[in-house]
Amino acid sequence: MGTASIDPITLSVIQSGLQQVCDEMDLTFSRAAFSPVIAEANDRSDGIYSADDGALIAQGASGLPVFVGTMQYSTRVLIEMIATAKAAAPQPGDIYIVNDPYLGGTHLMDVRFAMPVYRDGAIFCWLSNTGHWPDTGGAVPGGFSASATAVEQEGLRLPPVRLFKQGVLDTEIYAIICSNIRVADQRIGDVKAQAAALLVGEKRLCRLLDRYGDATVTDAIAELRRRAAEQMRANIRLIPDGVYRSTAYVDSDGVVNEPLEIRLAVTAEDGELTFDFTGSSKPCMGPMNSVLATTLSSVYLAMRHIFPDVPISAGAFEPLTVIRPEGTFLDAHYPRPVSGCAAEVSQRIAEAVFAALVAALPERVTASPAGSSGNFALGGFDPERGQGYVMYQISGGGYGGNADHDGLANGCSTIGISKAPPIEIMEQQYPVLYHRYALREGSGGAGRHRGGFGLDYEIELRRGQATASFVMDHGRFGPPGALGGRDGAPNRVTVTRDGVAMTPEHLSKAQDIPLKQGDRVRVETPGGGGYGDPLARDPQAVAEDVRLGRYSRAAAQAMFGVVLDAAGGVDAAGTASIRAPASAA
Repeated sequence: MGTASIDPITLSVIQSGLQQVCDEMDLTFSRAAFSPVIAEANDRSDGIYSADDGALIAQGASGLPVFVGTMQYSTRVLIEMIATAKAAAPQPGDIYIVNDPYLGGTHLMDVRFAMPVYRDGAIFCWLSNTGHWPDTGGAVPGGFSASATAVEQEGLRLPPVRLFKQGVLDTEIYAIICSNIRVADQRIGDVKAQAAALLVGEKRLCRLLDRYGDATVTDAIAELRRRAAEQMRANIRLIPDGVYRSTAYVDSDGVVNEPLEIRLAVTAEDGELTFDFTGSSKPCMGPMNSVLATTLSSVYLAMRHIFPDVPISAGAFEPLTVIRPEGTFLDAHYPRPVSGCAAEVSQRIAEAVFAALVAALPERVTASPAGSSGNFALGGFDPERGQGYVMYQISGGGYGGNADHDGLANGCSTIGISKAPPIEIMEQQYPVLYHRYALREGSGGAGRHRGGFGLDYEIELRRGQATASFVMDHGRFGPPGALGGRDGAPNRVTVTRDGVAMTPEHLSKAQDIPLKQGDRVRVETPGGGGYGDPLARDPQAVAEDVRLGRYSRAAAQAMFGVVLDAAGGVDAAGTASIRAPASAA
């Protein structure tokens, strides 16, 4: 059957069916996992990939977008390794495990499983998923070693090996893994959840294939890929042909306290985009290098933000060409450390894409969002429970303002839709107490539409001793505004030990900070960048922000040029007369 013979209704039903398979895998994974970062925060993803080249067919709607490119890349690498006999030939029921960043991964904590789906004795497709394990060994609990200078310091690196052989867990390989990670006794829950998600996916997919036939589904997949490519090209043609440039900055690499530059030139020509990062900083000593797969995926997810109507498929990436950024920190090779690539550098890459294209697509592109996952790991020993633990906390921040409205407050990171675990769950699982968990009001950049607000939380260690490590960003530079908007407030981390507050040398990056009972860590995440001239903001919107306590009257005047009367209102009949020059503040 050719693609032309598939009627639109059947095509739509198959497309929805493939999506449902991935969504059920996502749901199974989260509900069965032990770790709060997966079960509550949904730091995971599931997808279907082609048997010949690993091309993305479908991905779960609640999976992290940053995995949209990396899982495709790692599946392709696995297929190539099997073809060249560098990996064992798969059998039905085999499940491979891999977290090697240089083979299409992100950082070592993102562990991938891949399983072939057989039909009539041949591989029809691959199912794959990724879950963030709270720890994979390395120098610090949680794997976010801000001072790492080699990948071995970040944790255990796994090439593609069959963790399950014909459906049976290889206990020897599993024992090797558990012998090299912390709180190993809890990993079996995540391992079984990850495998169960793939088995559920196989069952649901085979049901779809049985209903419509392998040939019909194969033709539908090809047609959906073709249509996604056409739709992306049509959207790209909204961008006038030309070259668009931008520069984004990473605070530091965690070792050398100097900014890293991401230089981007985007060339638009006849429905195609070419992304050139020539001139970006060289590979760095610390963990803020990005592997190629993550760099590619960062570009793809940025375009997904701009054109969200394009279905997720390998076809959506076909009109996008990323020139390999050889010789830069965006194309890391062994043994460069990479723990910050997926959660932080990826968001700076997306930020560079937004900044390059906002002038060309002002109605579609926003000012920069907070752009940090707020990776905070706490590892220690709980004397009350008599066991060790590794706590991993992610946090949201403000979104950038846009042409239609203010930015969202405390939104998830640019790279995903993961959410912070509920504080009740964290306090139940770990010996911590949250003293605050609130919006960081006033942190959004001023603009015609202001940026959204970040998050302000503070954690106290209740008992025992622990070490704190974090790899974040936007501590030196706040998220940039767009089209005249002001930058959002930068990230701020404060550690209080024995009643004395301190800020880390690298602002939002540090590792192995010793804490004892009563010590605290406070994190104030970035606000989003402002969009448009702050003096063009509706004075009534400014008055409402002041009424709700988001800004003081003085800040409203300094940031937006709005002078409020004694009652906190504005003269609607004479708004032009109440504008005052905005100060440098």
